[in-house]
Amino acid sequence: MYQRLASFTVNVPDIEPDFSAPWMQGLQTIASYVLGTLMIVVLILLMVAGAALAFRGLASDRVRTWAGENIMWIFIATAVLGSASALFQWFIGFDFGF
Repeated sequence: MYQRLASFTVNVPDIEPDFSAPWMQGLQTIASYVLGTLMIVVLILLMVAGAALAFRGLASDRVRTWAGENIMWIFIATAVLGSASALFQWFIGFDFGF
């Protein structure tokens, strides 16, 4: 009985994903706009926080306190967004236009 079941074969066709859907380019464009915008905003925040901590006369005490409390979180957000942008570009191969 087992030998009879082993004689059956299944022919599975090769399946390849098709990424040529018309909406894929739009999604890639929207994702690149969001990642690029967030990256620029976080980089500006990182520069403002770094400058506020580096130069005492540049910012008020309140800004320096905010920068001291949040610079590590801003740095982590910058690293995460930079990694996400790099992975997006690597996987998709999308040109950000820089």
